[in-house]
Amino acid sequence: MSTNEVLFPPGATQRDWVADGILAVTVTLLSIVPYYVQVGYVELFSPLTMFSAAITLPLVLRRHSPLLTLALVSLGGTMQLFFLPIPTISLVSIPIVSYSVARWIPGRMSRSVIVVGAIASVLGPLAWFGAYASNPNADILFWGACLGAVLTPYAIGRRSREVAESRTRQVHAAEERYRLLLAEREQQTRLAEASTRAMIARELHDIVAHSLSVMIVQAEGGRAVATRKPDVAVEALDTIAETGREALHEMRRIVGVLRAGPTDEPPSYAPAPTLEEIPDMVARTSDRITLVVDGNPQPVSQALALTAYRVTQEALTNFLKHAGSEATAVATLTYSARSITVDVVDNGDGVDDPTDGGGNGLRGMYERVSSMGGSLSAGPRDDGPGFRVHAVIPIGDAARTAAREGMQR
Repeated sequence: MSTNEVLFPPGATQRDWVADGILAVTVTLLSIVPYYVQVGYVELFSPLTMFSAAITLPLVLRRHSPLLTLALVSLGGTMQLFFLPIPTISLVSIPIVSYSVARWIPGRMSRSVIVVGAIASVLGPLAWFGAYASNPNADILFWGACLGAVLTPYAIGRRSREVAESRTRQVHAAEERYRLLLAEREQQTRLAEASTRAMIARELHDIVAHSLSVMIVQAEGGRAVATRKPDVAVEALDTIAETGREALHEMRRIVGVLRAGPTDEPPSYAPAPTLEEIPDMVARTSDRITLVVDGNPQPVSQALALTAYRVTQEALTNFLKHAGSEATAVATLTYSARSITVDVVDNGDGVDDPTDGGGNGLRGMYERVSSMGGSLSAGPRDDGPGFRVHAVIPIGDAARTAAREGMQR
């Protein structure tokens, strides 16, 4: 702690200066006026006024510089001991100084007022009553009373300081907790925004990539048979139109979420296809895809049904984009009491790096399946040419158990 912080620890506001000035003037007047109304002190008017003011007026500095106040009051008290034969009313400022030093001076420096007070408690009674007191018990009583006038306000001041410091620490702790809470809320908000952006990105990718892939395949097929089989070309155009309308509808639902205000009714931005819609989606995708269903779909949550639908959709989209025009694929859906298994296998050329297009599709599938507590593997086939996507999505209690295990890992 610097010397300046010890000499001027609290500082004083304008309001403190005014309050302490009023206190100093009031104590000075109370210390002087009584002597003016008593005839026996006429010859002491000047020294009483001067020495009383020397002890009381420094109280104006008690909050700005308690140690300086102690020094000035000690100097005034010393002059009284030498020049006045009696104690004065102005000594009432001593308890005020003792409290001020204890309240605003930190550490051991505050004990200086006890040292000064203990010396003055002995010298004062000796100077004022030593010539008249014949009983040592009286001297001890005087000393104890003077020392008590110093120790009692000192103890009160230290206690006040401890309470103030405790409150300050509590305020700082509360402010720190509040800052941490704000930082945590901001982090949670950012995580929620990132999660929402990732979710919307997955939806947009699935919708756009699948719809465009289907439209491109149908357009190329329709062009190839337009002259030979006009009816097939018309069916291809119908499929393109239907796929485009469906994609546009889903895009509007997602954009509706982005434009919705806080007071608007929250729209469902995520399309909510069911498991029963997967065969229709496969049929619209391409006639080179064979669907095999093992078991019967059971009622599941909307999120789980959407995950199974999107994984199947994205796997077929990758097939259309990378397998080649002559390749075929088999999509197998296996429904059991504990899980739904999606297995899409093709015999196409595939790609060396399945993430050469940015990997958004595969990353989206991994994120979807992982969020449901499932597992997904995607890569070239080991038993021949082609690519395979295999996803296992648990249902009910199995999903919760898998999710807990994933969080523990």
